[in-house]
Amino acid sequence: MRCDFNGPVCFEIIEQDTQSSARRGRLKTRRGTIETPAFMPVGTQGTVKAMLPEQLAELGAEIILGNTYHLYLRPGHKTIARLGGLHRFMNWDRAILTDSGGYQVFSLGELRTIDEEGVRFQSHLDGSFHTLTPESSVEIQEALGADIMMVFDECIPHPASRDYVAHSTARSMRWALRSKKARRNPNAAIFGIVQGGMEQDLRLQSVDDLIKIGFDGYALGGLSVGESADVMYEVMDWTLPNLPTDQPRYVMGVGTPENLVEAVARGADMFDCVMPTRNARNGFLFTSFGKITIKQASYRDDQQPVDPACACYVCRNYSRAYLRHLYQSNEILSSVLNTTHNLYYYLHLMRQMRDAISRGKFGAFRQAFHRQRLSTGEA
Repeated sequence: MRCDFNGPVCFEIIEQDTQSSARRGRLKTRRGTIETPAFMPVGTQGTVKAMLPEQLAELGAEIILGNTYHLYLRPGHKTIARLGGLHRFMNWDRAILTDSGGYQVFSLGELRTIDEEGVRFQSHLDGSFHTLTPESSVEIQEALGADIMMVFDECIPHPASRDYVAHSTARSMRWALRSKKARRNPNAAIFGIVQGGMEQDLRLQSVDDLIKIGFDGYALGGLSVGESADVMYEVMDWTLPNLPTDQPRYVMGVGTPENLVEAVARGADMFDCVMPTRNARNGFLFTSFGKITIKQASYRDDQQPVDPACACYVCRNYSRAYLRHLYQSNEILSSVLNTTHNLYYYLHLMRQMRDAISRGKFGAFRQAFHRQRLSTGEA
């Protein structure tokens, strides 16, 4: 499939794995090309925590995620627009995807109320009242200058009753239509979000509804909300094969390295998750042999790098003992180095999967990956 760049984005499949649904693709935006499968570091408030934009680029990040809810509250989308948009504001010249703010609003619990119009909520910063609707969410994302915007939807909690899931999903589909109609910038792509909880028929109905509306890409929402990995993969099995093959498929908020490998095997193209950055700040580091906790006393005199098989800047220059010292001393450099390593691990994992798909070796890569996890008790 070749890319016809007559819209805000275009997507082409480069290679299709013959043993699974894994695919190697290329998503072209007006601010650069994203090789898929791709991982998007999360830059919630106009920054990927502990990282300079130049460092992100050096690590190989081609797209990052910005957060509508947080940037709307502080410093405000109108302020960012006056200052030239989010790209200029944070000195990032590559692509940005913005979420709709829905997940953050719905996680506020008793601080928000939902009706057909949208969501009324209290700011977690100062308690002030605000309303977010499909129209205002898109307006905010356009003011930020997003390359890819997301429709406004409700992230359904798990567990939830079938009646709640059905009602919420139907409303999210109405909101999806309103979100698309609200778009004014033809250079900003907009992705629909599949909801439906853990109910197969509701997921498939959501897919049908979104395809009828028509979007530039499609995402799976409402995952990694407390369900088991097996249930998550089951939802992917129901949903991903029914999405258009010639458009990007984005699994939101997922997840562990194991989740990424299994989602790619099922045909997913894009991911975001706070796990590599948040875990880094808490001293949890990802390696080719599993996850380690750097604060453990066993690393006090350990001169080895975090992962002898890793080629990142941190593993080439620093010991486990030094990283433990920084963490125990609550030094800012701890967050910088740990985040550098974890993001390198995630982005390198995506490179490995892209390469394996291109060489027709994804099945062998997948088996070896899980075999390594089993041998270390990580699976």
